[in-house]
Amino acid sequence: MKLRSAAIGSFALLLQLGIPAAALETVTIRSCYDGDTCRTSDGERIRLACIDTSELRGKRARPERARAARDHLRGMVVGKSVGLRRITTDRYGRTVGELFVDGMNVQQAMVASRHAEIFWRYASQCPWTR
Repeated sequence: MKLRSAAIGSFALLLQLGIPAAALETVTIRSCYDGDTCRTSDGERIRLACIDTSELRGKRARPERARAARDHLRGMVVGKSVGLRRITTDRYGRTVGELFVDGMNVQQAMVASRHAEIFWRYASQCPWTR
């Protein structure tokens, strides 16, 4: 039920922003490295805007949570044609943007499922975080 209300909220948000759902660029997601980074079938790397998930490696790694987030994201987007709202490019050359599947905002769904948290440092990029 939470995901359905997230989808309705995402559709309303697109209308608020003046972005018709059909006007979003469409890309196909080939893979997801972790819970907030994917790669398109064209090789473009996409960093999901406004969310943060546990790291797979490093000092602050939480591998079990990170794998769960990655697997949840993969289930939502891999092999699917998704809408992409481009926001910017990060310091690693990745596209920062929001993904939409069947009108559902993927970032909101990740937060609703507790696989991600809002990344407050960059939350201003996504109106749904307000």
